[in-house]
Amino acid sequence: MSTFEDLSFSPAEFAGITRLFPLPNLVLFPHVMQPLHVFEPRYRSLLEEALATDRLITMGLLQPGWETQYEGRPPVFPIGCLGKIAACHRLEDGSSNLLLYGLCRVRVLRELPPKKLYREVQAELCEDVLTAEDVACVPVLQRKLRETFLRLLPHLPEARQQWDQVLGSDISLAALTDIISYVLDISLCEKERLLAELNVRRRAEMLLEHLSAIASATQCVCLPRDFLPQFSAN
Repeated sequence: MSTFEDLSFSPAEFAGITRLFPLPNLVLFPHVMQPLHVFEPRYRSLLEEALATDRLITMGLLQPGWETQYEGRPPVFPIGCLGKIAACHRLEDGSSNLLLYGLCRVRVLRELPPKKLYREVQAELCEDVLTAEDVACVPVLQRKLRETFLRLLPHLPEARQQWDQVLGSDISLAALTDIISYVLDISLCEKERLLAELNVRRRAEMLLEHLSAIASATQCVCLPRDFLPQFSAN
């Protein structure tokens, strides 16, 4: 894997047209790093152009029923996540392993006519929403989310220490909800609902409901020992 690239991002860098990398089994969130294994010709082409330009890729979740038209242009959910390539390692067979860092939510407005091997869409950036009334609830929601999540972790000292660092007291409520949503063992549709919720307070409340349901059903959250998940294939 090559050294990490600059992950800074300004909305001014986003031209409104984005490369779409749709998958049926992954919901990317802002504030997290996702390993990807890229081997299909269309996504190898997408990767080459991204690396040569702005290194931006939009991940989208395929809607149910994609199986019959995967090689075509099956619909994706309207809200996806814009990511920036942090590192890329090319393999001897022409495929690549890369790390994609989630930057922000995007709303897909329309798909462009097929002129390239991969799909392109017109999209707009989606900002997190916190009303003046919501702001007063932030400290309580942060504390509840962090404490509930850590309480459900497996009783592994190394895991608890790692997550204590990731979910430190200086983390924003938006980042906290996104990181927990990403690693939590819930359905893809539920993850997509959390991604699509732009109001940070409502997102945190939805997440607390999931954590409460897990707490009532099991003794701990099923999580890997390491925060970084395994590579996902396209």
